[in-house]
Amino acid sequence: MIFYVTLFFAFVYFKIARVHKKEERMSSLVLLQHFVVGICAVVLLYYGVLYVSWYFFMLSVLLFVIAASLMITVIQLGIFVDGKPMFGLSSAYKYLPLLTLVILFLSIVLWVNKIVVI
Repeated sequence: MIFYVTLFFAFVYFKIARVHKKEERMSSLVLLQHFVVGICAVVLLYYGVLYVSWYFFMLSVLLFVIAASLMITVIQLGIFVDGKPMFGLSSAYKYLPLLTLVILFLSIVLWVNKIVVI
């Protein structure tokens, strides 16, 4: 279960990061965040290839990419209450460091759990 949650968070992160790259300036700290999540994503995909059935892996990747894309599209279009945006992309950008830590922590837990069980 940790694998699927982490995979979903990784796809959401990269969808937000793609939009952030187009709209905002990139600092070295943000690039470091992207690098850390990129390494975690590669390690996570490697874990999926090794330990998850290929049909569950491919189906989950497909569903998570679609869900993350739709979520970010909804945020871009805006959720408005009385003419004011309720949640915008600027709010999503604030949570990128937290999302980075969650992805990193869950990736470490996933591999440590696999090593301890073996």
